[in-house]
Amino acid sequence: MPYLTRSPVRQLPLLAALLSPGLADAAFIDDSHLRLELRNFYMNRDFRDADQPDTPRHDGKSQSKAEDWTQGFLLRAQSGFTEGTVGFGVDALGLVGIKLDSGSGTSGTGALRRNPVSGSPADEFAFLGVTGKARIGNTVLTVGDHEPVLPVVVRNDTRLLPQTYQGAQLQSNDIDDLTLTGGQFRQMHQRDSSDYEDIVMYADGSTGGKPTDRFNYAGAVYNFTPQLTGTLYRAELKDNYQQNIADLVYTLPLGGDRKLKTDLRLFDSDSRGRTTVDNRFRAAMVTYSSAGHSLGVAYQQQSGETGLPFLLVADPWAFNNGTYQPFVRAGEDSWQLRYDYNFAAMGLPGLTLMARYIRADDFQIRNQSATERERDIDLGYVIQSGPLAGLGFRLRNVMYRGSETTDVDENRVLITYTFNIW
Repeated sequence: MPYLTRSPVRQLPLLAALLSPGLADAAFIDDSHLRLELRNFYMNRDFRDADQPDTPRHDGKSQSKAEDWTQGFLLRAQSGFTEGTVGFGVDALGLVGIKLDSGSGTSGTGALRRNPVSGSPADEFAFLGVTGKARIGNTVLTVGDHEPVLPVVVRNDTRLLPQTYQGAQLQSNDIDDLTLTGGQFRQMHQRDSSDYEDIVMYADGSTGGKPTDRFNYAGAVYNFTPQLTGTLYRAELKDNYQQNIADLVYTLPLGGDRKLKTDLRLFDSDSRGRTTVDNRFRAAMVTYSSAGHSLGVAYQQQSGETGLPFLLVADPWAFNNGTYQPFVRAGEDSWQLRYDYNFAAMGLPGLTLMARYIRADDFQIRNQSATERERDIDLGYVIQSGPLAGLGFRLRNVMYRGSETTDVDENRVLITYTFNIW
């Protein structure tokens, strides 16, 4: 049977209180939503090199491939707020993952938790996260489970089920054009897990990191004009690293639907505790868009003794974060060419294409000068009308090549459908 983590159970009294007759007024109920999302996910990785140190191993031998086929269920319940000066509400996230096909010799895609000794994947797993919320004006406090998409932490949702974080967050929009956000996460729930665990970091080349139960962050986003937005964030993972982030985005209208977007990002990361984190990250991306087409060019440059630090297995907030490789090794410089097209411009709404090529050099692996490159192609389609409206399909193809790493060919198939229960 699926194992439900114990932590959300301690939050159930909060859920019961919020649903009591005294609080369950019209706004609490009328503004509520309940949705069930179905995800059918297939992933295959073909490892092209059997002798590289980073090639996965099983039973003492190099693993030639990783392959999983899974079915996921995501139930999201979201209430409105009660009436009064302080409004209260509650959200809940229920996750179930089921193995359809996998094996001990071919598991390891990240969709299913695998036994570290035998390599056997879990047959099924489940998770329940509950979040209480309170609102005063346009300021909202949330306590419980979160799916953050912030410059300092971007939850990973690239497999069957999403990664989440447990803690508290305060977000305010009471000042025009200004969004203030701050919080603390105490634990993380991984995308293939039923339970919470302490938060850990990853930074290429760093040593001394350790699990912790404190990730503090605060930031501000200000819209100077409709075309210019600035972002400042600061975060600290206790006993691991501190990080400051600045971002400036300017969109230049060129007439009609044509526009030129420029995005500049700076990261400054240093050690906290016994780690050796030391990273300066500078990046820029320029994207031209017109008539459904978007063409972008990005460049990332790093200095310092380590790579960019980020929470495991969250995604780094970097332009060149590929489907397979994040391209943030110590000293690594990388560039990207990206093309997107929305076929609605030619009368085929729901069909989209993304293709990108990322290449990097000027770094070392095991004291050897190295290069790496990745080519990603995503093709998606969502049925727009009829009895199957909303049914989505996404195909992802990845080719990764590295001079000192395992070469990988990868394919993913994702089929989704959401039932809006109310």
